[in-house]
Amino acid sequence: MGPRVYITGGAGTGTTTLGRALAGELGVAHLDTDAFYWAPVDPPYTVKRSVSERLALIAAAQGPEGWVLSGSADGWGDPVLAGLDLVIFLRLPTAQRMLRLRRREQARFGARVGPGGDMERTHRAFLDWASSYDDPYFGGRSLHRHLSWLSTRSEPVLELSGAVTTEAQVEACLGALAPRRVTGG
Repeated sequence: MGPRVYITGGAGTGTTTLGRALAGELGVAHLDTDAFYWAPVDPPYTVKRSVSERLALIAAAQGPEGWVLSGSADGWGDPVLAGLDLVIFLRLPTAQRMLRLRRREQARFGARVGPGGDMERTHRAFLDWASSYDDPYFGGRSLHRHLSWLSTRSEPVLELSGAVTTEAQVEACLGALAPRRVTGG
């Protein structure tokens, strides 16, 4: 069985970027929760798949050769997170996350997220949601919920800054996985 790694953190911390890079380095599949959470419709990110559908799609994509799952399966994904070798938790200050998210969404969608665009309202709601991550009273995906979930995990948890280079993050991840890779555990 190949390595099974889950990378999570607040929106804009770089989970997808690290997931793609680490999967490439390990030679395993990269799976991103957004690809399973959201139905492929236009405008995107407006129709959620059912939990059972998400879980079935992820389970079907998780091969025995290993995988890296990035994003957030917060509150619904525990069944596909069994047998993890490593959990990676990325953190980044809110101001940096929000700057990254604004740039990313502008690059992806251009005028669609701007004033009068067909995705303007969805984009604003997304940014409002993402900015609430550090609020301990926020009921959605939050730092508090992530830390609480991480405290229940039995596998190793590696906390990394989203501000360091992807290359440095990959090296830290490989170092954390090294004992498992040597022993085949």
